[in-house]
Amino acid sequence: MRLLRTLRLDASDAFVFDRAAEPGQWAVSGAFMFDPAGIDALPTKARVAFRSGFLGIADFGWSTLAVVVAASAAERAEAVEALAHGLTERLGAPSLEIARAAAEEEIAFAETLADQPEGTLVAVKRSLVDGEAREQFRTLARRTDVTDTSHPAARVFQIVESVDGPADEVDLAALAGGKAP
Repeated sequence: MRLLRTLRLDASDAFVFDRAAEPGQWAVSGAFMFDPAGIDALPTKARVAFRSGFLGIADFGWSTLAVVVAASAAERAEAVEALAHGLTERLGAPSLEIARAAAEEEIAFAETLADQPEGTLVAVKRSLVDGEAREQFRTLARRTDVTDTSHPAARVFQIVESVDGPADEVDLAALAGGKAP
């Protein structure tokens, strides 16, 4: 089976979310964290989490991307249990049994999102439509048509040399110090 794990490609999550998820933890959609009636009143970073965040179940932090990974039945059960405890301790679910049922539904939904090849990146876009939260998910799969993998970016991006005119040399140190080149 496959599930989602949080992924951090750069430091941007730490700036756009109040609490960025640590990378590598199990992830779920997290839409249940938001009341559609209160979205407009949320602070900016919480609105960003609503629009584009996956919920990391270990720390209830947000991640812009999730990655599809293989998971064992035991890992799936651990993810359900961790989310159930989070729902009880962090959100005040009335009982662990009720929280476990809700966690089971969330993990099952994450499994449907992870119905992609391992290593596929998943992003979410949420919006309000007629007072209800709507989710759209996009995927980016690893390229399989790459023959030259000598550069790490070649696995994802196609590297093309381009000459549009004379090369400009920029002194970044001078620019950072406020000096014009």
